[in-house]
Amino acid sequence: MAEIIDAHHHLWRYSPRDYGWITPDMEVLQRNFLVADLESEMRTAGVEGSIAVQARQSLKETQWLLDLAERSTCILGVVGWIPLTASSLPAVLKKLEGRGQLKGVRHVIQDEPDDDFILRRDFNEGIATLLSMDLVYDILIHERHLPQTITFVKQHPSQMFVLDHVAKPRIRDGVMEPWKENLKRLAENENVFCKLSGMVTEADWATWTLDGLRPYLDAALNAFGAERLMAGSDWPVCILASTYKQWWSALHEWCSGLSQAQAEQILGGTARRAYKLETS
Repeated sequence: MAEIIDAHHHLWRYSPRDYGWITPDMEVLQRNFLVADLESEMRTAGVEGSIAVQARQSLKETQWLLDLAERSTCILGVVGWIPLTASSLPAVLKKLEGRGQLKGVRHVIQDEPDDDFILRRDFNEGIATLLSMDLVYDILIHERHLPQTITFVKQHPSQMFVLDHVAKPRIRDGVMEPWKENLKRLAENENVFCKLSGMVTEADWATWTLDGLRPYLDAALNAFGAERLMAGSDWPVCILASTYKQWWSALHEWCSGLSQAQAEQILGGTARRAYKLETS
């Protein structure tokens, strides 16, 4: 098997103020998760490289992640946060020039009170600046945002997009539509890739099974094809429902029904191409 890349994980120094989204029922997440913890988990699952993704809408965190990536042999790139709607955006981008580990950016669309936030003019003007720095944009939404997201990506045909967590379908309730049809429509845009991540926490945390996830995994494969799918753990958030190794074991079992070429794309090849990671 070719190199395995975890295309989506987080790192943080925990404080209640900075990570207010970690609610009381997520007590297991209320501690530090640092590079040494990540490397230990990666060894257990045979994962060789990773993409660190923002967990706070903070330039300070983005710079911290970049510093960690520059010192780490396992973190191959960073998806950070930048103020896409702010007048300071050009200056921020200028400051980040030369930070080669910055591969993409993300804004937490799913938490915006306006379901049409992704269509805002100022946000789209910010997205248009990413091409000049060759940065990917990670899309973090709930499935209800898919119709707006389809409109959004059509406005930026040259921009590379990566959909996080397969748009968070209602796995816990076993609901497939309209998520499945909307996902297929989104995938018609060839500049959009998709992460198989964050799925166990959309299922029942205590009782999820691969069989329960399989229809959603299959639908994503049918929509995007292996060449635009990539695997990610969403660690440490995933530990609400699964150990790191357990999630990768489930992915390997699902991939065992695919061709070797398909499995290699999903488990590492797609992430390396989408984020333009240096060849190891």
